[in-house]
Amino acid sequence: MKFSVFVVVVCLTIGLIAYVLMPLFSYEAGNAGVVVVGDEVLLPLPTKVTKLVVEEAMLLRKSIREWREEPITITQLSMLLWATQGLVEDAGFGWYRRTAPSAGATYPLEVYVVVGERGVSIGSGEFLKAGVYKYDYLRHSIRLVKEGDFRVDLWRASLRQDWVRDAPVTIVLCAIYERTTGRYGERGVRYVHMELGHVGQNIYLMATAIELGTVAIGAFYDEEVARVVSVAKNERPLYLFPVGVPERPHRASFDELARLYERLRGEP
Repeated sequence: MKFSVFVVVVCLTIGLIAYVLMPLFSYEAGNAGVVVVGDEVLLPLPTKVTKLVVEEAMLLRKSIREWREEPITITQLSMLLWATQGLVEDAGFGWYRRTAPSAGATYPLEVYVVVGERGVSIGSGEFLKAGVYKYDYLRHSIRLVKEGDFRVDLWRASLRQDWVRDAPVTIVLCAIYERTTGRYGERGVRYVHMELGHVGQNIYLMATAIELGTVAIGAFYDEEVARVVSVAKNERPLYLFPVGVPERPHRASFDELARLYERLRGEP
């Protein structure tokens, strides 16, 4: 009995010390409002960052595979991750709506991001630590899974597609199928893939709107990507999105689009 009381006292003491000391190990990095607490990075909160309207983003959307040798910003990374699974509303009863629709609000997707060395600028000449991170949609934060630059490993796992190796950041979308199939049975597999498409288009449109480029990748060795990213056992990697600053930004206009349709219609 005395031993049990001793263990409880020790645990409570350790917890109190951790609570008091944790702020000492947190800091605000750069000028972007990034707060780092241990292995967790609290991202800048989502906000309106572009004047581009949705029809312009759709017009300009294009798969990009060549990047400039420069980082993306932490604000850009924040907006990209918010576009994948970020919150948009507290719907009550513990249900939070997200940026992409989900069958029965089962939300089977999990999001990782592979950050290269000096791949994400956090301001004042500082950079996000290279490593694999997992996105926390409730806190709009990323938590370090493992430290290091794993872009070459991911490049090998994705059939040596150079745009994976060269991009400063790659978003990895994984699925826990059981969340959806547990409600809808085998048809839930289809619903998971539908949701994956919704999220993929969100990434494309957000990347376009914030003047970045991306390309959807489905060709890779599943088990190798899972190993590189260190996903949980019940998570299946399904989609990769390398992201960077385009070497040659895509340009288009609605006037050009009108002329194209006129030609296809045979109009003078």
